Amino acid sequence: MTVCDFLVVGHGIAGATLAYVLRQRGHHVLVYDPGQDNSASNVAAGLMNPVAGKRFALSWRAAELLPYAATFYRELEQRYGQPFFTETPIFKLFASLEEQNAVLARSADHPWGDFVAGLATTDPDLPGVHAPFGGAWLRHGGHVAVRELLAALAAEGAHDGWLRRESFDWNRLVTDAAGATYAGQVRARQVICCEGAASVRNPYFSWLPLTPNQGEVLDVECAGLSTAQVLNRGAYVVPVGGAQFRVGATYRWPPFAEGITAVAREELAARLTVITDLPFTVVRQQAGVRPAVRDRRPLLGPHPTVPSLSFCGGYGSKGVMLAPRLAQLLADWLEGHGEIWPDAGLERYHALLPASVI
Repeated sequence: MTVCDFLVVGHGIAGATLAYVLRQRGHHVLVYDPGQDNSASNVAAGLMNPVAGKRFALSWRAAELLPYAATFYRELEQRYGQPFFTETPIFKLFASLEEQNAVLARSADHPWGDFVAGLATTDPDLPGVHAPFGGAWLRHGGHVAVRELLAALAAEGAHDGWLRRESFDWNRLVTDAAGATYAGQVRARQVICCEGAASVRNPYFSWLPLTPNQGEVLDVECAGLSTAQVLNRGAYVVPVGGAQFRVGATYRWPPFAEGITAVAREELAARLTVITDLPFTVVRQQAGVRPAVRDRRPLLGPHPTVPSLSFCGGYGSKGVMLAPRLAQLLADWLEGHGEIWPDAGLERYHALLPASVI
């Protein structure tokens, strides 16, 4: 029988970062993941944006999460000798004079001012960019090559034997006060669910208020469009090398069609034409399903009645920014020190736990 400290189910951005942190602390970790090419993490543009949405809202705990994530991804770059993280300005285009005035009034205040590098009240003449009302330059953001990062971690896992490319069957898990046994073959002190949107079918965690949310992205080629920054107005436009950009993303709540759709392609193309007048060619379209939570906060911590189980996920579209710090937070708790943030803990939803849940 294989004996490990922690069994992590899922190797998207949440599970991969948690498994890495635990291994770095000297724990024996085993990871199960079937290896889906169209997982939400593999499809994502990996954007880390301190300010999001039409209301110019500051992202949750951005002041703490962003620098921690940047340091974490640079550490991985050193370890694997590959570029994963690009720190780059984000130019948020104003859609109207009204939006411009609203942002001007708000941006100088703390904490927004910490993330606003500058404001343009007229078109800044970026190559190929149509910005008649100007925009806000945001700092401390960037983007992560998530697919490449997960591939590097997975290659190490396959080589060292801690990653098993298998689906995990929760019905074959037997728990007790001291840990859990899986399929009569693996014994772990703690099992952590990091399955993303698939958690809605998990017999232990299906009570959590997770809703699958489908997002589609386009990879486009657009010669002449500025690559010096991420562009954002109704869609993000992230430079991914050469004259190619990732444009996203759509948000579809259930019921939604599986896979890519013509409707999403037209929607994203229309959003891009608002940002640039340059011609572009769609070279790839992808779809993934995010794990969204009703209060837009992550879900982290132990199962309320099964002590050998924990949960890590619900990151929605903020996975690359959330994952490193929350992995450290959960690892601390698993080691017996530190506390889960109340606004991220499962306790806020314990009232939803039905009596029939294992």
